[in-house]
Amino acid sequence: MIDWEASNLYALLIGIDYYLPQNLPDGRNYHSLAGCVRDIILIEEFLQTKLGMPSENILKLTASNKSTLESPELPEQLPTYENMVAAFLKLLDVAQPKDQVYIHYSGHGGRTPTQFPELKGPNSFDESLVPTDIGNPEARYLRDIELAYILKKMVDKGLVVTLVLDSCHSGGMNRGDATERGIDGIDPTLRPKQSLVASNEELVKVWQSLTIPQTRNLTLGNGWLPEPKGYVLLAACRPHESASEYAFDGKEKNGVLTYWLLDSFKQLKPGFTYQLIHSYIVSKVHSEFKYQTPQLYGEGNRIVFGSDRVQSNYAINVMVCDQAKQRVKLNTGLAQTVRKGTQFVIYPLSTTDFTQVHERLALVEITELGGTSSWAKIIKPLSSKPIKPGDRAVLLDAGSLRLRRKVRLLPPRNLQNKALQQLEQAIAENSSGFLQLAESDEGAQFTVTINSEEEYEIWDAAGLPIPNLNPAVRIDERDATERVVQRLVHLTKYHNVWQLENTDPLSPLAGKLEVELLRAQSDYESGDRLEPQPFNDPGNTPTLIEGDWMVLRVKNASSQFLNITILALQPDWSVTQVYPSDCASWVFDPSQEMPVPLQATLPNGYQQGTDIIKVFATVGVTDFRWLELPALDRSATESKNQQRKPTNLLEEFLAAVVEARLSIPIAIGEWETVTVEVRTTTPEKTIR
Repeated sequence: MIDWEASNLYALLIGIDYYLPQNLPDGRNYHSLAGCVRDIILIEEFLQTKLGMPSENILKLTASNKSTLESPELPEQLPTYENMVAAFLKLLDVAQPKDQVYIHYSGHGGRTPTQFPELKGPNSFDESLVPTDIGNPEARYLRDIELAYILKKMVDKGLVVTLVLDSCHSGGMNRGDATERGIDGIDPTLRPKQSLVASNEELVKVWQSLTIPQTRNLTLGNGWLPEPKGYVLLAACRPHESASEYAFDGKEKNGVLTYWLLDSFKQLKPGFTYQLIHSYIVSKVHSEFKYQTPQLYGEGNRIVFGSDRVQSNYAINVMVCDQAKQRVKLNTGLAQTVRKGTQFVIYPLSTTDFTQVHERLALVEITELGGTSSWAKIIKPLSSKPIKPGDRAVLLDAGSLRLRRKVRLLPPRNLQNKALQQLEQAIAENSSGFLQLAESDEGAQFTVTINSEEEYEIWDAAGLPIPNLNPAVRIDERDATERVVQRLVHLTKYHNVWQLENTDPLSPLAGKLEVELLRAQSDYESGDRLEPQPFNDPGNTPTLIEGDWMVLRVKNASSQFLNITILALQPDWSVTQVYPSDCASWVFDPSQEMPVPLQATLPNGYQQGTDIIKVFATVGVTDFRWLELPALDRSATESKNQQRKPTNLLEEFLAAVVEARLSIPIAIGEWETVTVEVRTTTPEKTIR
């Protein structure tokens, strides 16, 4: 057990947007990126403000892309091979046994012919981190064998290491608004062979010690390093996939992995493990980037940052209460890194336990930002009691939930774009506020174009066609534009349910719902005694053959009774409550655990698909049938939920998620949800 009080925190942060000269000798190039340095800035802010990491414990190398002939950083701040190696070795030197070491790399990943064919084979390659000056043939990659050596030395010293790699192994160019962090293929450039990390003999010796006896598969599936031992590795994607960066919040890009990692960090509680964080990230990434699967290797059951050291939400004072204008003045501002739009929950002065949600007076949002004081609008009263000067405001650092999706219309080549002009008008008139056309410099979640068959195509954020949108809609059909708008709205509602989380970091149920997806025994039939077993590939979404059974282990880890409901988001874009089938929810006793058997099925005519399973827990009775959706292009059967009014704030929120309105209450308080995924395929179809 780590003695967290006796350990320090250190970090090495590397972000590379600037790659010049870009061209490699064979004509390919590592294009400059836009979100890597931003990744590092936000990670650094989190480490300092949330974990209290002193700036002198952070080593940072960045190369900013300012569209100039050179990066604005000083030479010693640039992530060249030499500077990266020096930073790794300095970190190894200054950190002491039991210290936590966090390493985050955002930039291109690359592959180059191996310099160690005796280890990997004559035609093999080395996975590499790509320095800012790699266009210079004298520059060197930081190779996997060097990184493995450094990590082994850190673990041997007793350091508690976490490594995050937000980069590709290799990649191509996306068609959508996302940019990949890698190039297609292997860079054959002959480069200096002498390592600055260690002698070739030392590197070979360590690599052999890490890969024996697993000689049949040296990288064991992660594509970067031998099996992690003694540390955690979180990588952006699988070896055959791409790692993207994307403008989630408008115009500024982030790495997809880093964006959702930071979002998950906002909800850290004591006891949170990297496995919980990974499950959250995979669900969020797959909701918009289906073919990017973040990978977790190593000590997944380790507590994140020893999260008992995560600083609790601090309380600030209400200075003035302006009832006439429904606003309050708070003792916070730019000096405390608060921004316009930041939300706080107001408590009475006497409150000391901020998880007591019944004590909350109101939800407020910063509208006028000052240096040390700011005005906040009261956006949701939560009590009949008045707010008074001296009451306490607690930061509600909520995660991301966007109910509106941006759409880009991409004119096709050699075709009239009149059909897209008609679609643009239909979106403005009939999308019920769920859709908004993206500006030229904004990211879009959906792209609509016309293919060579004169059919509308809908792409995801990575520029890949969204599957299972059948039948195709031709541009000459009478109701074509209306059907495409209906599909876009339906997809938006589906993704809203998928991404639905309680982002209240003070919720007393945070971490109190435990969910695990297991495999039932091969000969299981309904009614048999269950003998569930873990899936063998924790870094990937489990795959089942149609007809197989899985087991959802659900546990109430709290000390109070909880109402449990399970929804399934299916490949035909429907949302259905699967447990319980005959009432709103099932009551679980404190500490009660129950296995729920579910059978893998596919809609008629489908050869493969992914089911998203969302488990909800609430203190009060809540009807989650508000979230149900029919299959795509099918009319919903009006349910009793659509005939009555919501009975509580959570039901108001759930109804708004899939109804034609965006003015919604904030869903905070005593509820929790966990999301898991499973792929299903027919016996004739395999999924890589």
